[in-house]
Amino acid sequence: MSRPSWDVYFMNMAHLAATRSTCLRRHVGAVIVKDRMVLSTGYNDTPRGLPNCGDGGCERCASQVPSGTGHDTCLCLHAEQNSLLQAAYHGVSVAGATIYVTHQPCLTCAKMILNAGLVRVVFAGDYPDPLARRVLEDGGVALVRVA
Repeated sequence: MSRPSWDVYFMNMAHLAATRSTCLRRHVGAVIVKDRMVLSTGYNDTPRGLPNCGDGGCERCASQVPSGTGHDTCLCLHAEQNSLLQAAYHGVSVAGATIYVTHQPCLTCAKMILNAGLVRVVFAGDYPDPLARRVLEDGGVALVRVA
């Protein structure tokens, strides 16, 4: 029997987290891991107490705005943001950790990843934000693509 690598194992968890997403445009999941232990998970969704996207909570999700644009009108939190916020909410330090994300982070998430002290981003899918990739690389965060 063949066992998956640690990166594949945790990426599978990120894909599972993405199944909880209510976004009408893209389902994204994230898992923050340190020392092979899951610290936090997240998926893209509206903030607590607001209707989710499928129930009309975010007008941008139902619009034809091109991918990677119009984030200033989006009510949703990205999977990376939710995983970072869940860790903070529960008092869990993520400094030195790796985040596994089903898609490359956007610029806003990249900045949060840098300031939270994450050292590695493992992602599966593309996202149209080359500046985010450059910011992470310039900030010393290792980027690894896993299918």
